Amino acid sequence: MAAALSMQPRIISTFMGDRFLYSTTQPLHQLFSYNLGRQRVSMQTSRTLSSLTNFLFNRRNLDEKKRKKLRPGKVSPYRPVPDHILWPPYVNSRQPPGIASGPEVHDEKGIECMRASGRLAAQVLEYSGTLVKPGVTTDEIDQAVHQMIIDNGAYPSPLGYGGFPKSVCTSVNECICHGIPDSRPLEDGDIINIDVTVYLNGYHGDTSTTFFCGDVDDEARNLVKVTKECLDKAISVCAPGVEYRKIGKTIHDHADKYRYGVVQQFVGHGVGRVFHADPVVLHYRNKDGGRMMLNQTFTIEPMLTIGSIDPVMWNDDWTVVTQDGSLSAQFEHTILITQDGAEILTQC
Repeated sequence: MAAALSMQPRIISTFMGDRFLYSTTQPLHQLFSYNLGRQRVSMQTSRTLSSLTNFLFNRRNLDEKKRKKLRPGKVSPYRPVPDHILWPPYVNSRQPPGIASGPEVHDEKGIECMRASGRLAAQVLEYSGTLVKPGVTTDEIDQAVHQMIIDNGAYPSPLGYGGFPKSVCTSVNECICHGIPDSRPLEDGDIINIDVTVYLNGYHGDTSTTFFCGDVDDEARNLVKVTKECLDKAISVCAPGVEYRKIGKTIHDHADKYRYGVVQQFVGHGVGRVFHADPVVLHYRNKDGGRMMLNQTFTIEPMLTIGSIDPVMWNDDWTVVTQDGSLSAQFEHTILITQDGAEILTQC
């Protein structure tokens, strides 16, 4: 689950709602604007950046205009988790704990625990993809994911995190991230990112994939393909001593070849005994310092768009969509830095 940038001059990870947004030049009250008529919060970027972004990347065509705009559906009540399952410390608190200071570096026992949680997250994600069909609601996907996680003795990490009401994130079409599962049925031609995080034996495993629903057009398919390539290329450059900034450059360079936008407000993060920890992993070109460490775990989770990279948050304080309604895709893995490079923990 992605974290968002911090209100103070650093960024955080993508699963933190509107509480953590990156801005080095704008105070928080200028970063957000609330439109009572539209019932939403907009994340504002500079006029120059916004205009340039829209000029370069806003390529919506007639097919996109035919696609129905995403609207919120009805959200069902919290699903119960048995008391015998270990719950993360943040559950029952509506305040997200933020980014924990320091990297997640593990001993041999910790590495095995991370492999177990990552493996389960991957299995749950793979299963959730089989449910993606026209007519299936995202709430039904949440129910199935929730049941599989607790049946395996784990806790669905998103549930109760900062008040998030569901066990998985389901982000459809123009939704960049943190979509709340609800009563909306999936439609033929949709794309949907399903973001699964499990808390097993005190360790989080975090992963996501964008799936096709029915007959998806070539434009959407190419966006998804390139987003997956961005993740794969970023993982391939990881190794002990490599600067984190190389991840952002690798992703941004590849996205630029196809004139896709790279969302900047939501980032990867350290993950392990806590849901979100250092480092903050930027998916775009940057000059941040810091180097990868042996036996460290973190996520990489690029979000690409066909059009504007400017995000708009719904008034549920979680769902983030593209400003212009253009498609967005995301992929995510939890990785372990090894002597030889990086091991993907969230694959079956």
